[in-house]
Amino acid sequence: MTPTYWPEAKAALRKRDKVLKTIIDSYRGEAMRLRGDPFFTLARSITGQQVSVKAADSVWNKLLAALPLPDSLPQAGEGIMITPGQIAAMDAKTLRACGLSERKVMYLHGLANHFLENKQQVKNWPTLPDDGIIRELVALHGIGRWTAEMFLIFGLGRPDVFPLDDLGLLKGIHRHYNKGKPLPLRKIIAIGENWRPYRSLGTWYMWRVLDPLPVAY
Repeated sequence: MTPTYWPEAKAALRKRDKVLKTIIDSYRGEAMRLRGDPFFTLARSITGQQVSVKAADSVWNKLLAALPLPDSLPQAGEGIMITPGQIAAMDAKTLRACGLSERKVMYLHGLANHFLENKQQVKNWPTLPDDGIIRELVALHGIGRWTAEMFLIFGLGRPDVFPLDDLGLLKGIHRHYNKGKPLPLRKIIAIGENWRPYRSLGTWYMWRVLDPLPVAY
């Protein structure tokens, strides 16, 4: 599912930013895909922490293969929807064999248990502002601001997220706005300000130009 804001955001930033206009036009017909399931999105983001997109995909596919998935399991976006109960039931040895570090195994188990024990709280997330969701999520082990921001972008479809700790975003900005040379933080922030209130879209296109396939969490 594509975010509802996508067409309007794309049209607005094409008019406002010449660099972004060229990039957007290079990927006509492509758009970000939302996962639509909070646990799936957060678990996928934890898997992708501090590794390349290719490595994260490899670990994630092994995790999918290791799950006892019934044929009737519902789907989340373009992938299989993993549930908190399934992850909570998997032992650490099985998860480690998928390529997850010991710490990430602990994080996934903690996340699964949080979902199982706080079902109503999780249901309230779509009604909270971005900062409120970030504060709540970073209180969980293994979820830092970057992971919370990935959840806002890919899980809740929030339009104005600008993850300044994301190396892909910074690399894309350096490449396309300063010929590959590093920019000071204030200038990066200024580029993001020009994208408001659709910084999520600008961020996605900075990722898109770096990877052969669209980024998804």
